[in-house]
Amino acid sequence: MTPFYAPPSFTRMAEVRLYNTLTRTVDRFVPADGTTVRMYTCGPTVYNPAHLGNFRTFLFEDLLRRTLRLAGWQVHQIMNLTDVDDKIIKRASDRGLTITDVTEPIVDTFHADRAFLRIEDAEGYPKATEHIDEMIDLVARLMDRGAAYQAEDGSVYFAIDRFDGYGKLSRLDTRQIRPGARVSHDDYSKENAQDFALWKAAKEEDEKAGAAWNSPWGRGRPGWHLECSAMAMRYLGATMDIHCGGVDLVFPHHEDEIAQSEGATGAPFSRFWCHGEFLLTDGSKMAKRVGNVATVADLREQGVSAAAFRHFVFSTHYRKQLNLSAEALEASIEGVRRVGDFADRLAAATGATPELAEVAAEAEREAAEALFDDLNAPLAMGALFKFIKRANAELDRAGNDAGAIAAARNALAGINGVLDVIPDHGPADDAGEIEAMLAERRDARERRDFARSDAIRKELEDRGIAIEDGPTGTRWKRAR
Repeated sequence: MTPFYAPPSFTRMAEVRLYNTLTRTVDRFVPADGTTVRMYTCGPTVYNPAHLGNFRTFLFEDLLRRTLRLAGWQVHQIMNLTDVDDKIIKRASDRGLTITDVTEPIVDTFHADRAFLRIEDAEGYPKATEHIDEMIDLVARLMDRGAAYQAEDGSVYFAIDRFDGYGKLSRLDTRQIRPGARVSHDDYSKENAQDFALWKAAKEEDEKAGAAWNSPWGRGRPGWHLECSAMAMRYLGATMDIHCGGVDLVFPHHEDEIAQSEGATGAPFSRFWCHGEFLLTDGSKMAKRVGNVATVADLREQGVSAAAFRHFVFSTHYRKQLNLSAEALEASIEGVRRVGDFADRLAAATGATPELAEVAAEAEREAAEALFDDLNAPLAMGALFKFIKRANAELDRAGNDAGAIAAARNALAGINGVLDVIPDHGPADDAGEIEAMLAERRDARERRDFARSDAIRKELEDRGIAIEDGPTGTRWKRAR
């Protein structure tokens, strides 16, 4: 197994600054109570396994979570699971299932994929279907305040004309806004075509799929936007510190969350809004509807490790678009192999020059400063590889300072505690088979059967095993 070092206790090295979509500036961040960051991250709609574009967003949020803890704060993160919406109901109706039948296996897949990519557990994963009461209460508050109305079909809509701040997150004038997503565009019972649904009157397919509940406005189900506001305020209060998601959620989802939440409470919904950019394939946004989707299962099938995918994602700033390609993944596979080799060497070292401690302190400082400056993971990654190069040079000098080794191990633990790019060595149960193949290769080389020798090397490489021939024999290691 890759050596694990307990992360050291860090002190604040620099102030934390984050880009706030609400202000369009990089602002200094401190949690409201000075201790705990209350953070809401929009989770998946669980009708299909989340794709790698979704996971780029979830990895940016994991990076944020770990950086906030590096700065010395506690984090209370809530990630919702949308388990009732139009797509889920359609899937259930098409297959003669209930929405629970559709969503439960996908929820299990999401958590397994999240664990594979080493995304830390949030403090809560509330499901929409388990918080219907909170949603009904929120709609009632909006009705009482005159911010919402019931239409002729029994659905309840939010009246955006009655909320003065509508458009402040997306910077859209209401005259530019087309009717919002996931609402009926041809419903002439709405006061304004731009009004969005808070509560949707139940249809026959909703009832059959188990997606209808009693309410003061009749049988129905919550609107997509309503779900997040109700669950966020249930667990984080009227005003949270940070709300996160992908850039595609700025409008209409997050804009509508602000309207209905602040319309009900009169308080700011979130102090900071942080959004991650798209993952592209061949220059196009990854999306199920256009068919250019890759999943965590695809990564695993291709032998791409969690460490390699994290390296790939964090090599580009979270606010810049990132293009997925085989070449980029191969570069990341090689990059984390170097990190793993260094971690192994550092674990085995017993002493080094005193200068190694200075190198470690500089790397620790540079990585932390980069992360605290709007999550500059590429710069932090650069600090890590600079550290590896300089530390290897000090280890080559073969000093006897055990304290310097401890300092280097702590620095690596601290940096990797955020980036998490040290690869696992993988299961050892096939080590015997690999050794047997190498023995066969040695025999082939002795017989000068180089075709067979090369074939064995290629077979091992295809399995992610790198071999190195040296004067003392052949060594092998897992490259991916």
